[in-house]
Amino acid sequence: MGVEIERKFIPSDDSWRQSVSSRSSLKQGYIATVNGHTVRARISDGQGFLTLKSHAHGISRDEFEYRIPVEDAEQILESFCEKPLIEKYRYIVVFQGFTWEIDEFFGENQGLILAEIELPSEDTAFEIPPWIGKEVTHLGRYYNSNLRKHPFSRWSPEEKAGLDLNGC
Repeated sequence: MGVEIERKFIPSDDSWRQSVSSRSSLKQGYIATVNGHTVRARISDGQGFLTLKSHAHGISRDEFEYRIPVEDAEQILESFCEKPLIEKYRYIVVFQGFTWEIDEFFGENQGLILAEIELPSEDTAFEIPPWIGKEVTHLGRYYNSNLRKHPFSRWSPEEKAGLDLNGC
């Protein structure tokens, strides 16, 4: 079984762009979201994936990801996934030995940028880069599956300012 241990942050500025080692284009959609569990299809740089994630237990959740033919992923995105799809660029930045994934959203979520770090355990210590701002790990509205239901373009000024508002 795979486990994803992830923390999410909002960058405080875009100085991270100076350290980008790679960029990929992602398009993903959700087939099902039930009780915090998700099933999604994704295309990332010409490769297709099917991913199942459990609801979060703290900052951890079970994750299973399978490579599928890109043609299948395209058809699943078109025929099975609820709209709007999540579209974003993913930038990779290595800082102090850890890989950060910075997602710059477009489409319905244009203007949102999130930085994520995956950790080997929940208690792993790591240094916060100088370009990291507020942590949003526990705010559900920042999950991609929720961005599909309530895109950034429809957020209130309070939500965009990073206020909790019950996490959704």
